[in-house]
Amino acid sequence: MVVLRTAHIIDMQTNTLTKLIFQGLTIIVLFFATWYILSRFDWMTILNVEKVTDKTEAKLGDLFWEVFQKTEKETKNPEVIAAIDSIVTKICVGNDIDREFIKVHVLLKEDVNAFALPNGHLVVFSGLVTASENPEEVSGVLGHELAHIQLKHVMKKLMKEVGLSVLVSMTTGNGGGGEMIKETAKMLSSTAFDRSLEKEADMKAVDYMIKADINPEPFADFLYRLADIPDEIAKYTQWISTHPESKERAAYIREYAKGKKHSTFKPILAPETWDMLKDKLED
Repeated sequence: MVVLRTAHIIDMQTNTLTKLIFQGLTIIVLFFATWYILSRFDWMTILNVEKVTDKTEAKLGDLFWEVFQKTEKETKNPEVIAAIDSIVTKICVGNDIDREFIKVHVLLKEDVNAFALPNGHLVVFSGLVTASENPEEVSGVLGHELAHIQLKHVMKKLMKEVGLSVLVSMTTGNGGGGEMIKETAKMLSSTAFDRSLEKEADMKAVDYMIKADINPEPFADFLYRLADIPDEIAKYTQWISTHPESKERAAYIREYAKGKKHSTFKPILAPETWDMLKDKLED
């Protein structure tokens, strides 16, 4: 009698354990099935976020550029504009980038800087050119900023730092007025992206240069050289000061470029064009 009761208890415990295991497996299966089904939907399209972001980006680009247009001096020299445009165009053509989407602006400012704004605005300070030893160095920086544009880093940064709702409100006139727009524009011109995004832009810049037959080695040289500038002029090298670990970046750029086979590189600008460009911007 005792033996039968013990066996019955064991059977009940076994059945209970079996039920628990079955329930656990069912929950796990339901979880992954639900995840799989939900992952099949294009939520960006369903929620219309991508469409809203594209419209917002276009308006933000114009608003932010107006800030710099009103506060800084833009060069109107056709020779300067043509020279910078030719560098950007060569990179774009070599990498199937929509050149018409990229809007290049050259500002007469001694800071060593270049930065991207929403909607394809690429802003270059004259100080970047005058601090460079050759056009390939400039090409590396411009390639880096083009990568930020093409990889959507600009809007990713804005949505992380400011938020989509605030960005949308800026474009509708309800985002705190001009001051909020000015502060956000300043943030884009004076702060770096996340380290992972900066490295991604560096690697993409090297790819861009190689595909456009531009030697990427001077890009690394540029980073090495400006990383060692004296403290008293560091404030003018904004592009370097907001992009930390310049020597480390130069090292991995060189290492990455070594793995990219290329027979010959071509000059991005004729020597006389480069000399003219520097002379015009140093005046």
